Amino acid sequence: MGQAANINPRIIEALYGEGLLLSDEVRAAFQLSDMDSADPEDARRIALSCEALRTTTRMMHAIAWLLNHRAFCRGEISEFQLRRHGRLSTDFPPADPARMDLLSGEIRCLIESTERFYERLSRIDAAWRASESRCPPAIQSMRERLIKAVG
Repeated sequence: MGQAANINPRIIEALYGEGLLLSDEVRAAFQLSDMDSADPEDARRIALSCEALRTTTRMMHAIAWLLNHRAFCRGEISEFQLRRHGRLSTDFPPADPARMDLLSGEIRCLIESTERFYERLSRIDAAWRASESRCPPAIQSMRERLIKAVG
């Protein structure tokens, strides 16, 4: 198992723990948020529903990324598999400012925390993927090994 730049098992485990705690806070906050309005067209209710979906999806992507990196660190998947299937979406949309204005301060703060967490993972992922350009392609590596073996 080759260690990737800027990522090591301790960092991944710490981020994974942080991500699980944040995900649990998100689940609890949106589960307990007051959705008691009788009017299904209530702008606040719609904003809360939309941002709840966006926020939980953001955290699911983050946890999936972390699980892939944990599997890599444990030797359960190869670096090739991780690079191929362990991508973090770079164009994940942030919360809608107009909808955020309709939400309570506590919910807004939690959503912003998930956005900062996701941005941190995005920076780590980008740095790790940039290290890919420094690695020789697999075919080139195989040719070099063949040349050494044959003479």
